[in-house]
Parts: sequence; C-alpha cells; structure tokens
Amino acid sequence: MPIALYPGSFDPIHNGHIDIAERAARLFERVVVAVYDSPSSKRLLFSTDERLALATASLSHIANAQVMAYRGLTVDIAHEIGATAIVRGLRATSDYEYESQLALTNKALAPDLDAVMLITNLRYAYLSASILKEVAALGGDISRWTPPMVREALLKRFT
Repeated sequence: MPIALYPGSFDPIHNGHIDIAERAARLFERVVVAVYDSPSSKRLLFSTDERLALATASLSHIANAQVMAYRGLTVDIAHEIGATAIVRGLRATSDYEYESQLALTNKALAPDLDAVMLITNLRYAYLSASILKEVAALGGDISRWTPPMVREALLKRFT
C-alpha cells in the first residue's frame, strides 16, 4: 500500500499542518511526517527535538501517522521509507508557484516519486508558522490555531 512523506520544518506545527496530515492519512496507508532538521533558509525558534515532540503529540490521534526527523534531500528520505508520494499543503497562489518548482525539482531527482498537493482548509488559508510565532510573540490569542501543547510551548518561549 502507498506511503506518503509529509516533510516540513514544522516550527512549530499548527492546525493547518495537522489538517493536511489528517487528510493525507485518509489517502495513504501510512503518512510519515518528516521534520527537517536544519533548513538553511530558515531561522528556527524550536530545536529539532522540540519540533519532533510537538509534532508527535499533535498528531498522536492519527493512527497511521508517524513523526521522524531527517536531514539531506527530501527525495532520499522518501526512498528510505518506501514512500511513493510527497505531500505538501497549498494556501495561496504564491505557495503553488514555490511548491510546483519544488515538485518539479524532486521529480527530476526522483522520477518515481509523485507530488500530492492538498489545498488548505479555508479556516487556515492565512495561517503560517511565521504568522503564528509573530502573534504569539506579541501576546495575541493563538488558541484557535494550535493544539494546547504548542500554545504552551510558544507562550513559554515568549515570556
């Protein structure tokens, strides 16, 4: 049965990510949520271990999902776990442009892997980890966008 890889920095995981993981879990036998260890283009708020713990707790209700960390090329970890597809979430046109470029690059590197783009739930169309962190840093209410343990971790980080 097909396995999907859902990669990202998840710094931190939020309800938009969780929605994509839940929906992917309905489409695939297994979904591996892969927390990228050290993306060069991002300044991370949480360590890899913290992001893994938050993602694991946030996704524990999905029976066929597992969380792991990875380094290197996404296509390499996809092959290691036996994935046939890489799942990504799309919020806006700008996401599509970036994600299609990424998908085509991955296809050039690994022609056997397919890209599966899931359009975000309308409730989370504006939500990103960057926006979440900014609202939390400024003392705003983020409870509608995160599981409680993520909210607590963000509040602890910014107080």
